[in-house]
Amino acid sequence: MTGPLAPRQELSLLDVLDRLLAGGVVVAGDLTLRIADVDLVRIDLHAVIGSVGDQLPSPWGPWAKEVAP
Repeated sequence: MTGPLAPRQELSLLDVLDRLLAGGVVVAGDLTLRIADVDLVRIDLHAVIGSVGDQLPSPWGPWAKEVAP
């Protein structure tokens, strides 16, 4: 037979987002709106989402904070 089940843990949406962003998330998908075998709208989504720390300088311009040694 099987052993006892692990205790059920409830997570809030904020906890799930925190765990996903801590490691990073890759989202990919395709959406096509088609009527009578004619593609009217096509959307391709490819995104990488992750958290950003203060220890890394921003690569987008001189206004980025410099990291003190």
